[in-house]
Amino acid sequence: MSKASFSPALFAFLRQLKANNDRDWFKANQAKFEDSVRTPALEFVRDMAPRLEAISPHFLASDKKVGGSLFRIHRDTRFSKDKTPYKTHTGIQFRHAEGKSAHAPCFYLHLEPGEVFVGAGIWHPDTATAKLIREAIVEDPKAWKRATQGKAFSKRFALQGDSLKRPPRGFDPEHPLLEDLKRKDFIAVAKLTQKDVTSGDVPKTFSALCETSTPLVEFLCRALELPF
Repeated sequence: MSKASFSPALFAFLRQLKANNDRDWFKANQAKFEDSVRTPALEFVRDMAPRLEAISPHFLASDKKVGGSLFRIHRDTRFSKDKTPYKTHTGIQFRHAEGKSAHAPCFYLHLEPGEVFVGAGIWHPDTATAKLIREAIVEDPKAWKRATQGKAFSKRFALQGDSLKRPPRGFDPEHPLLEDLKRKDFIAVAKLTQKDVTSGDVPKTFSALCETSTPLVEFLCRALELPF
């Protein structure tokens, strides 16, 4: 297993892309994108496959260029006022094998100039999925607290994401875990630096953080009756 790391060239390319976010520039720099972004990202995905298997056999590491663990660089601009065609970050998501979209239990790596982090959990679950998670929190609040307030977890991860302004319908507005029940995202984030991912064994660093976040991911899988 190689000890892959990302090159500073990845962040340099993303900075240049942010300043030149148009199709002509990207086409002229396609080879640079392949060399500095997509190729090392897919190598990272391949390196993660056996490590992910050791954490849980139910999370996928797919090195397909399209439709795999690496998110596409193209933005979906159909419903956005921002019509710039390209994302200015690199996202790599290892999601549950039974997840049909990005809104599934996952482990995630975000690479962006000035913002590098590991994410774990479920981002923007649909209404039915969010309801199941909230019901699981109410049914077993001690398990939720163990998953999100454990010493090792809390040392590296913090729960983030959007929340409802009001208590969710059908749930006790006086519940002691109301702030968690109001969550629209059930994700935790661990901050890294660019240096963390441009030196050393990045798959080892990432997989260690995945292991640290497993109490949360396992809780969410249990809430959705998914194997972990």
